[in-house]
Amino acid sequence: MTVSAVMQRLSAYIAQAPKKRLPPAVAEKTKHHVLDTLAAMISGSRLLPGKKAISFARTRGGAKEACVIASNIVTTAENAALANGMLAHADETDDSHAPSLTHPGCGIVPAALAMAEREEASGEALLRAVALGYDVGCRLTMSLDAYQFREDGHSTHSFGPMFGAAAAAGALAGLNASQTRYLLSYTAQQASGISCWMRDEEHIEKAFDFGGMPARNGVAAAAMVAHGFTGVEDALSGERSFFVAYGRKPEPEKLIAGLGEIFEVMNTNIKRWSVGSPIQAPLDALLLLMQQKKFGADDVQQLGVRVAHQGANTTNNRTMPDICMQHLCAVMVLDGTVSFKAAHDEKRMRNPRVLGLRKKIELHGDDGLTEAMPSRQGIVEVVLRDGTTLRHHMKAVRGTTENPMTRAEVDAKAYDLIAPVFGRTRARRLCDAVWSLDKLGNVRKMRTLLKEE
Repeated sequence: MTVSAVMQRLSAYIAQAPKKRLPPAVAEKTKHHVLDTLAAMISGSRLLPGKKAISFARTRGGAKEACVIASNIVTTAENAALANGMLAHADETDDSHAPSLTHPGCGIVPAALAMAEREEASGEALLRAVALGYDVGCRLTMSLDAYQFREDGHSTHSFGPMFGAAAAAGALAGLNASQTRYLLSYTAQQASGISCWMRDEEHIEKAFDFGGMPARNGVAAAAMVAHGFTGVEDALSGERSFFVAYGRKPEPEKLIAGLGEIFEVMNTNIKRWSVGSPIQAPLDALLLLMQQKKFGADDVQQLGVRVAHQGANTTNNRTMPDICMQHLCAVMVLDGTVSFKAAHDEKRMRNPRVLGLRKKIELHGDDGLTEAMPSRQGIVEVVLRDGTTLRHHMKAVRGTTENPMTRAEVDAKAYDLIAPVFGRTRARRLCDAVWSLDKLGNVRKMRTLLKEE
């Protein structure tokens, strides 16, 4: 069979990526996402999905290739990728790529880290692999029309990061272009995920669907091909191929459009707040209004929030604090911020003062904000007891590509997530190590900063 032009270009790009230096701005942004994802893993290790992932990894044994973050476990790269992927999405802390409807970091960074440890790769190689993973993973669901793909019941959050994880792991394993074609075939065979993850109330399966499964499957595909497994040369084209099986009107050429020129990590958002994505804009808007016009909970007569319809459905009066719009807006008014601790305090959801303020908060889906997607915008309107009406339409959430966080802001967020688990001294050392990752000769040297002491 003739290998398609898309496959030829994609496989060659993946195979050559380890040898190509990243542009300085891309390397810097990649560090932001590596640190942000590591912070999500470490803070997630103390949440229920993270605890389950670590306890499961402890039962698996296997060759000592990679560590499970925030534990004393060293296991196979596949097992480590699974556990660390679940840690990374144990919460709503990790990054997101709006056009592809994916959370790329929680699947790609754990896969790249596990394979980098296994191969004793350099920090520079890890950064290049992570950037590559974002390029491939984000383009994958965009080539399927992410919104239609989701409407058909598939999980964009599983498919895209799985291909990204495979690309990152394959590059670190040193696969050549021919082997990379097998890698993509084994990834296509494992690609899966249905969007009923929305019904997961404890976030355990969601952590697996978004992070653990993509990371594990990507690493497994790379490890098998590196071991000598062969397969279909082009699973992306021809009879009964991936794009025949998936998507209404797929556009495979989007997989290679702009490769080497447009780096998707640059188009990926970092969350300012450790809460569900639809809640980011309202919290930003509410904080801005509170800064402009000093008011407290007792001053509020009514508080209205408008977001896209799906965001409203996802966050409306949920029982989990970090994805409940009304609860978190109440916390913002009461505290003047939303800390990681406050966003995960289930007991506080029953606090009379919080409940009293929640009664004044209304959430609505908005047609205009739905049309603005994938831009996650929000409108907040506050009516005060003195009759004053305050309104703000947040169009560019802090941390998005339109309004990016600075290195200092990413560092502060990561430090605040890491310090409660590892202590302030080690948190500072780990943040500094990531900022100097391109100077690290062997990623395994980071284990002392990542493992439980």
